[in-house]
Amino acid sequence: MTMSGSSRGVSPPARIAIVVKGYPRLSETFIAQEILGLEQRGLALAIWSLRHPTERISHPMHRQIAAPVTYLPEYLYQEPLRVLRGALTALANPRLGKLIVAFWRDLKRDFTPSRGRRLGQALVMARELPADIRHLHVHYLHTPASVVRYASLLRGLSFSFSAHAKDIWTTPDWEKREKIADSTWGVTCTETGHSHLAALAPDDGRVHLVYHGLDLSRFPVPPAERPARDGSDAADPVRIISVGRAVAKKGYDDLLSALAALPEGLHWRFAHVGSGDMLASLKRQAAARGIADKVIFLGAKAQPDVINLMREADIFVLPAKEAKSGDRDGLPNVVMEAASQGLAVIATDFSGIPEFIRHDREGWLTPPGNWESLANALNLLARDPEARHRLGTAAFNRLRDDFSADGGIDQVAALLRRSLGERPAEVPVAEEEARP
Repeated sequence: MTMSGSSRGVSPPARIAIVVKGYPRLSETFIAQEILGLEQRGLALAIWSLRHPTERISHPMHRQIAAPVTYLPEYLYQEPLRVLRGALTALANPRLGKLIVAFWRDLKRDFTPSRGRRLGQALVMARELPADIRHLHVHYLHTPASVVRYASLLRGLSFSFSAHAKDIWTTPDWEKREKIADSTWGVTCTETGHSHLAALAPDDGRVHLVYHGLDLSRFPVPPAERPARDGSDAADPVRIISVGRAVAKKGYDDLLSALAALPEGLHWRFAHVGSGDMLASLKRQAAARGIADKVIFLGAKAQPDVINLMREADIFVLPAKEAKSGDRDGLPNVVMEAASQGLAVIATDFSGIPEFIRHDREGWLTPPGNWESLANALNLLARDPEARHRLGTAAFNRLRDDFSADGGIDQVAALLRRSLGERPAEVPVAEEEARP
């Protein structure tokens, strides 16, 4: 049992503020997994969120996290007194000049209301951060990193970042370059993202490649066997599942087109898990394609429910692609979750997915945006339970052998300890040559 600082006459341990866009979020299990893993490695954390949760349910993992959560004003007009107190405190801060210079440079290039909101949130954060917070670590290089960068300038604290997907590809290069330069270090989760950010960094080694991986201790072992469904029995159709937000980059419009193109004699059912802005339009598309009776949209589900659905399925599919906005996935955790259950995966040869799934080895890859190729892959695997078993087993083995979460969390923990001036607890920071 650890004695409190007051009873021992010493200061409490230094803490790290983990800053996220929203908390908790069902779609961000990789962030919760990392926070929990860092706590289990003895790091003292506090969570700061720019937004309140919008979902009524959470994963069991969120309930295991001990770090307190502070919510910044999501919109400044909602909590004017907190914003005013932050602004008044900043006026007496000798570091205010540095913040004004940085903010003015940003505003000239991004003259938007959201830029002002980021400043207001940063003023609140800088005032309310407890004295034992010694370092800031932010998930996502876009809006959250702006808030953290401004707050760090006021408080004189170092900050680091984890970059993921949308934040890399939709943030202007000038903004990424300046945030990376001001940070002490950063990590990202795909080779594609790492190459891009490393090219913007002021020096080698500023940005590290760290895969999220998966903590297999949180998942049941794969089913010993699955029914040998081959699409020939109308009473027991092949079960196809996908998990992901209904947004453009997930490619669900392509998936529905592919499903509609499957031969009439092939019996199948498709279930989608997730929320998102495109749900209504996808339901209309399914109806227009004449497959609404074979498709079900289940909405958001907690992780145990998702895993149970995966265990009952035959094929997992995720046809990710680049959205018109430039948004794209990295290496989606749901692909690894499907692999954790030995489920055959069909995905696109896009972004970070082929770093884990290699074509015809751990899964089947199709060109992004090509629904004809996707339909062909679905047709072939739906009819071939032996091929599904081969691919699912290989994906599980690759996950277990090369994509364990422990290695990545160890690297992040070592970097965070270094930022606190601590020794890395016998865990060296693996450099890029240690990639799987």
